[in-house]
Amino acid sequence: MALEPLEPYANPRTTPYPVPDGQNNGFIYAKIYGGFEKIRTSICDLVAVSRLLNATLVIPEIQQSLQSKGISSKFKSFSYLYDEQKFIAALASDVVIVNTLPSKLMEGRKRKQYPVIKPPSSSSPNYYLHEILPKLKKSKVIGLILADGGCLQSILPSSLVEYQRLRCRVAFHALRFRVEIMEVAHQMVARLRGSGQPYLAYHPGLQRETLAYHGCAELFQDVHTELIQYRRAQMIKQGIIKEGLSVDSYARKGNGSCPLMPEEVGLLLRAMGYPPRTRIYLAGSETFGGQRVLIPLRAMFANSVDRTSLCSKQEITNIIGRETELPPDLFEFSPSKSAKQLKEEWDKAGPRPRPLPPPPERPIYRHEKEGWYGWIQEKDSEPDLSPNDLREQAHRLLWDALDYIVSVEADAFFPGFDNDGSRWPDFSGLVMGHRLFKMAASKTYRPDRKYLVKLFNSTSDHLYHLPRNWTLAVREHLNKSTAEDGVLQGLDRAKPKSFLSHPLPECSCTSLKTADLTRLQKSSKLYQGQDECPQGFEHPQTVVLQETSSDDSETQEEDIDIDVVESDENSQADSIPSAEQDEEMDPDD
Repeated sequence: MALEPLEPYANPRTTPYPVPDGQNNGFIYAKIYGGFEKIRTSICDLVAVSRLLNATLVIPEIQQSLQSKGISSKFKSFSYLYDEQKFIAALASDVVIVNTLPSKLMEGRKRKQYPVIKPPSSSSPNYYLHEILPKLKKSKVIGLILADGGCLQSILPSSLVEYQRLRCRVAFHALRFRVEIMEVAHQMVARLRGSGQPYLAYHPGLQRETLAYHGCAELFQDVHTELIQYRRAQMIKQGIIKEGLSVDSYARKGNGSCPLMPEEVGLLLRAMGYPPRTRIYLAGSETFGGQRVLIPLRAMFANSVDRTSLCSKQEITNIIGRETELPPDLFEFSPSKSAKQLKEEWDKAGPRPRPLPPPPERPIYRHEKEGWYGWIQEKDSEPDLSPNDLREQAHRLLWDALDYIVSVEADAFFPGFDNDGSRWPDFSGLVMGHRLFKMAASKTYRPDRKYLVKLFNSTSDHLYHLPRNWTLAVREHLNKSTAEDGVLQGLDRAKPKSFLSHPLPECSCTSLKTADLTRLQKSSKLYQGQDECPQGFEHPQTVVLQETSSDDSETQEEDIDIDVVESDENSQADSIPSAEQDEEMDPDD
């Protein structure tokens, strides 16, 4: 009950809140690199920095969706994902935003007259006030390059709390996806709920970049292990990683640094009481390992669907727009040796008797070479991206946008790899933060991977015949993660790395009366710093605080779709149950 009184409220609360005007310190333009998560976080930070420096912001340039990437000529960078006019209008009271630099200043930019700076990720406000502001006042125009998914530190001083609320207004109000994306996403949600059933969204978080960063290569097989190790070697050369190339992936997973695999998530959902017919939406434009890693989950939950099974080709075409046809990628095959060359090699092989030649290698078929990973079969270096690859990267932004909307609207959300400990924002963290802002009481799982891996290791010999006490431990842990305990853990773990993954209490208010709020502030850390909602604030329901009786926490195994089973009050989530404790018990009873 503790989360129900929290309401989304990101409006300014400081009076007076000055409205910007044309008399400011100059213009800021920015180039944003990276995928969906980095783009979204960088834009929010960029708006906050523009207000901090009292500057006019030029619509940011998203490098992954430029015209040079082969996208439809109908769109231009920012407008490929978001609605420019709504973005400008929504922030009119916060920052002056323009589509482009004035023509005279644009000429100066072409001649490279203005300083271009790449600020460190998570820079402090003092960095901008002391390092960037003097240069801005001098040149009147300054360029920023954002490549690490953000340019402003997550936790700001209490005197800058309005800048945190500004971040929320950008992320949850101003950054509206363009109409074509919104229409298809809402159709997908309607189809998922077509028969009146709820659905759960699951994002595996299996991305090559983060897997390489954490050293999770051994969790995969064959070519995927090689691809992760190759990327890790690159990151070591670039100075991103300070460790060695080879690490123990299973030890990393044991401390929570590697994702939960789809098979493990399926077992956890079964333990929670989700029946096989539960509808699961598989989010993520990139699932490293392909469909093979999803097979166990699909076997447990046959109603697992993704974007490709919910959208028609025409709907996808409407989102992408009309694109010019690109020439197909050409693959170079190593020339086969002639009979004469083979004979010459045999003659030069040395004196007889010679051992028999090794058996011929398995032929590498054309379809194996034409995959995006086919280069690793024959080359030591990854080839440059082809025009088709660049276009596909731009398309991934659209798929992530669809997945983001469907995940935020889901009746329940389960992250496979949130708060991964890297310096980059993650998709699941952004979804969880949006759900927390929109409706704090929504069912959002916040699993502790380190604890769950210990649980899996304790019963690794019979994963598909799980003991009863193991199931109870999983239920208690995951049920707590959706409630106040999970939100407080996010406050300690996620918020220091990404404000948008935990925008409370700055961007919320409570519908409680003063007496109830005062009582909760004394007993709950969650309500410390919370403000009472203003007069006339509309909230969806009236919250009545009441004590929860012990009878309400008894375990009930009902055949339900989305309302999970509560755990036994006497079960302990902090201790790892032993399989020998209840060998006589039937796990399916």
